Amino acid sequence: MSDSDTNQLAENKVLILYVLNEISNDITDDNLFKIISSVNDINYFYFQQIFIDLVNTRLVEEYSKDKETVYRITSEGKNALSLTKDLLPGIIKLKADNILKEELSNIAEESSIVAEFTPKDENNYTIKCKIIENNETIFEVSTFAGSGENAKKIVDNWNKNATKIFPKILDLLLDNKN
Repeated sequence: MSDSDTNQLAENKVLILYVLNEISNDITDDNLFKIISSVNDINYFYFQQIFIDLVNTRLVEEYSKDKETVYRITSEGKNALSLTKDLLPGIIKLKADNILKEELSNIAEESSIVAEFTPKDENNYTIKCKIIENNETIFEVSTFAGSGENAKKIVDNWNKNATKIFPKILDLLLDNKN
């Protein structure tokens, strides 16, 4: 490995730790890759190689949350970052900060409305519709559908119109006269 390859590897490791440190919430590896690849031109396989190394060396912690694998920086990772932060050029930090603001709001919006359906048998489906804010489920409703077609309609409608449907349900639950 040449000196420039070693420097690039170190810079990418520090960048990942820097981004994880700046994020207050947990993040999936795919969402982290979106941010890192926007800052530094890095391919997915190279990113995964570096990222797995950070997890194996316990600088990044992996755990399961709501049936999803998420990651966060560990205290060892924070210590390593404080020692190596200077390896990250100022222009990269600035770019990371700007992209972080933009991407985190996109990620938050994407993850705030969730709908899924599970087949019970040939003619029965369970549908779960949720609204999540700051990794907390603030609303969840579960219902049944008698066909896959109806289950899909409910999921699609929730994904498109949750911001209209949720206030109506809340009004009905609070017995507010419309």
